[in-house]
Amino acid sequence: MSKSTANTAATCGIGLLIFVVALAAFMSALDGTIVNIAIPTISEIFNLSASSVSWVATIYLLVMAGCILICGKVADVVGFKKIFLAGFAIFTIGSFACGFFPGLLDSYPSLLIGRVLQAVGGAMLMAIAPAMITTFVPLSQKGKAMGILMTIAALGTALGPVLGGFLTQYLSWEWIFYINVPVGIVAIALGFKAIPVQDKSTATLKTFDKYGAVLIFLGLATLLYAFSEGLSLGWTSPVILGCFAVAAVTLAGFVIRQLRYAEPLLDLRLFKNPNFFLTNLAFVLVIASFAGINYLMPFFLQYVRDFSVSDAGLVLTSLSIGMMVTGILSGILFNKFGGKILCIVGALLLLAGYFQLWHMDSLTSTEYIIGALFVVGLGLGMMMSPLTNMILSSVAKGKQGMVSSLTGLEQFAPMTIGIAVYNLILVWGITTIAAAENITEAAPVSIQMDLLAHGFDVAFLASFILAVFVLILSLVIRQKTHPDHQGSTELEHAGGII
Repeated sequence: MSKSTANTAATCGIGLLIFVVALAAFMSALDGTIVNIAIPTISEIFNLSASSVSWVATIYLLVMAGCILICGKVADVVGFKKIFLAGFAIFTIGSFACGFFPGLLDSYPSLLIGRVLQAVGGAMLMAIAPAMITTFVPLSQKGKAMGILMTIAALGTALGPVLGGFLTQYLSWEWIFYINVPVGIVAIALGFKAIPVQDKSTATLKTFDKYGAVLIFLGLATLLYAFSEGLSLGWTSPVILGCFAVAAVTLAGFVIRQLRYAEPLLDLRLFKNPNFFLTNLAFVLVIASFAGINYLMPFFLQYVRDFSVSDAGLVLTSLSIGMMVTGILSGILFNKFGGKILCIVGALLLLAGYFQLWHMDSLTSTEYIIGALFVVGLGLGMMMSPLTNMILSSVAKGKQGMVSSLTGLEQFAPMTIGIAVYNLILVWGITTIAAAENITEAAPVSIQMDLLAHGFDVAFLASFILAVFVLILSLVIRQKTHPDHQGSTELEHAGGII
């Protein structure tokens, strides 16, 4: 085979690989938003209370949280191809089970079992999707590939509510799960061809930290359950306090065990490197700052601005559009300017967007809100793929699955915890301002609306403050590439066989 032919084959293989990984990003993002819109319908069909039907979303979150670090470690041992294809297969089977068995058996628990399968498969995909880019894609194309992943994920997030509403209204709620099946089948077929087989790892599952896996599963699941249900059950209820206690004990035990175990699930020694620690901290703070906007904006639009649900959904798509624009742009610019400068620009955009949102009220124009959300989306898209790339490229290839799963956990754990924290900030802001201004329930509606708007201002101020810290971190962190990523990749070695 000539050199040019081999290069063409490798290029086609890289493109196909990126497409397969992008399908995983799309499916994961779509599932995160498409299900919520059908929950009221599911509640009606099975005659469930709000607390009971919420388990459709909650159980997926808890299982995903408990499994993601475990999946990343296993992938480093057995190889990305096996875990990725198995993850797609399990997610696809779980999706079919969610749509088919509840109706056949007239059983709500069967839906929850299907969601557990989906979560296990989703954890396998989410744990290693970014790692597959940094491991298999050449250094010169990693930035663009990660940008494509960010853009496709943003597209899935934006399409979820629209597509979910359409399928639920014109077909049936089951189709929000069935839609994953053909995507999964295509991804598995293409994955067999596109994903290279890695060199055999020297590690084995005989040394897999089973006790550490149990500790992290219990710790993360109970912690996120406590935060997600604390508002409804009461922060001082025995269940919530018990969950916090279990989480504290198990997570402390996990940290102690990881520092002593020879083959840890998560090598905490990596955080001794200040640059690695600060880059991950910037990543977490970006997600945490966005958590409040993502959760509170629908309420602001509907309660303060009196938008309909559908109109609020359309306004919120401006954020996803902004993420898609800079997701692609940051990927193209990554190799030319480096991740640090992109992170600084992204942090400045976040500051500008959050500043705009912080100064909204009941008279704020729709155009202003769309513009502010678009700027926030630009900032997120500009930062997320460079930060992910910088984190993954700074560690050896043998730890890619582990660190990739860490970035996955750093995405959805702050979102979950952020919902509870921003709720508390909103309530505290409203009660504090009401007490200071002596506003009671007898006050005119206009004054109460202004009070509510000021409460949202306090919450959005929290995002602005977090963005200030993100900007400081962006000025401090440096882009360091591990020697493992300087040379050729497995995909380049595979050449013409792809």
